[in-house]
Amino acid sequence: MFGTAALFLSVLAMVAGDAWRELAALPWVILAVLALLDLALSFKRPQAVAFETPPEVFVGETATLRLEIERAPDGLQAKLDWPEGLKDGEEITFETGASGTATATVLCRAARRGVWRFDRLWLRWQSRLKLLEFVPRLEIGAEVRVVPNIRMIQSGEITTTVLSTLYGMKENRAIGEGSEFHQLRDFVQGMDIKTVDWKRSARRRSLVAKELRAERNHHVIIALDNGYLMREEIGGLPKIDHAVTAALATAWAAAIGGDMVGYYSYDVRPRTFSAPASGRSAFARLRNWTAELTYVNRETNHTLALTELNARTPKRSLIIVFTDFIDTTSAELLIENIGILAKRHLLIFVAIRDPDMETLVENPPQDLDSAAMLVAANQSINERRLVLERLARKGVTIVDAKPNAITARLISAYLEIKARELI
Repeated sequence: MFGTAALFLSVLAMVAGDAWRELAALPWVILAVLALLDLALSFKRPQAVAFETPPEVFVGETATLRLEIERAPDGLQAKLDWPEGLKDGEEITFETGASGTATATVLCRAARRGVWRFDRLWLRWQSRLKLLEFVPRLEIGAEVRVVPNIRMIQSGEITTTVLSTLYGMKENRAIGEGSEFHQLRDFVQGMDIKTVDWKRSARRRSLVAKELRAERNHHVIIALDNGYLMREEIGGLPKIDHAVTAALATAWAAAIGGDMVGYYSYDVRPRTFSAPASGRSAFARLRNWTAELTYVNRETNHTLALTELNARTPKRSLIIVFTDFIDTTSAELLIENIGILAKRHLLIFVAIRDPDMETLVENPPQDLDSAAMLVAANQSINERRLVLERLARKGVTIVDAKPNAITARLISAYLEIKARELI
């Protein structure tokens, strides 16, 4: 505003000519004096930036960050240099209290696992006369640690489900299920005659029944494909993060259910293998391992990876494979090696369905471009179904669901396998 007025007065002085031309520079001199006065009245260097972050944030969830700046000017705004793994980017508006301390809260969404660092904070405020704008930079050096999501485990939902299924309902069902000896008890009317232990009954001279229960301490191995196809974003997160969430939940269910849990990761070649171990310590190792699992752009070699896994697991195990494929052609080697693995082990094949693809198919096309996209989406869905059907014919249990349902479906499949004693 002041600059426009100075320019206008200068132009008038030049047009008027003669003695008025000597006054053409006067508006600019006055503007310069006002700018220096405005600088002296308005400049206040903010100090002591406090940046509070939660110790850990689950991937896919929203965290609250808190900023506090002392000696803050009025109308202070700020913008953070956001790291790749945290998404927000909105400008921050501060509220200044009577003590001159400005505070602001920022919501951000954790989009990638890892330790993400905030290095700089850019501030912005205007001077009192609105002639100047200050844009200083402050160093922060704060970190936010994004870890795999175990919210369902912390809530106790999985523990309650597994305990009620395996130790509640299972123990109270009809005697005779299971293959592991549990205890002897007196035979009473209504019990199955097949449960009578005739040798012990002869010694005691009274009928004794033998109770069996489901065998425990099975080997459960989580096999994670960490190739470039698992970096595709679905529902705002890469597929590998949805897979990690479901893997951790299933590993916890297996640990609660008395089984031994191991893990295996691969991409272009085998990466990490841990032999099955029992107890919650195995889950803790699995969580630390998945937290350090990096995002890579390498293609997956299913032949080498699954052959190595088969050689490392001589005992029959339940192997849960998290992977992805593009079409039937690229999935040929995957199907062949899964079939070889399924001859010795019991397999669960986990595929994460893209909800956007289904939405695209359900909506009618509006133009030629959308019609072409509809045809391509239909072809992709049909090829995906063919691959899953071929795997199912090889005796593989298929878990194909959207990201928000994959964990529940996988745990249900595990509990059903336990109940039917298929391992």
